[in-house]
Amino acid sequence: MPDPADILPQLAADSKTLPYRLACLCDLRDANGRVLLIRRQKEPNFGLCSPIGGKLDMETGESPAQCAQREIAEEAGVAVPIERLHLVGLISECAFEGRGHWLLFYYRVLGPVQVRTGPMKEGVLEWHEPGSLTSLPLPETDRKIIWPLVHKHDQTGPGGLPGFFALHIDCREKDLRWTIEQETPGN
Repeated sequence: MPDPADILPQLAADSKTLPYRLACLCDLRDANGRVLLIRRQKEPNFGLCSPIGGKLDMETGESPAQCAQREIAEEAGVAVPIERLHLVGLISECAFEGRGHWLLFYYRVLGPVQVRTGPMKEGVLEWHEPGSLTSLPLPETDRKIIWPLVHKHDQTGPGGLPGFFALHIDCREKDLRWTIEQETPGN
């Protein structure tokens, strides 16, 4: 086992001093299993399709689940009780787009939701078949890593819950490197 005194200086030397941000991503599905995405008209991810989400309000001490609940209400116009939010993933991104480090809490809303699609303040809400996601304009981390893990950990049967994964993505190099630090299949 490596000595922590040897590892810590190397980790510090490998990372620029960048801001660290906390945010949530929200996976909403309709009664047909389609996934709700925003075709973004703002940064980050301008022009790309992303789940609903946003930064935690750290000044008020908002929890990740409260953030997900608030973002869903603001962006999709749906009031979802916290009991319907299931934490599916923890995603850390080192030096995303060279502008910051992110810790993302990925929540699945249990059960279908009804959301009116169309323009909203962040972009355009659209429903998509899960099998069509790879043909959409997506952030590279979503296409290569996050959506395949979400799909892998989808629920396994009637009444089953999605699994869980913890993931670290190193975005410092042109070729993304990632490590699955923990995973539990759906039940």
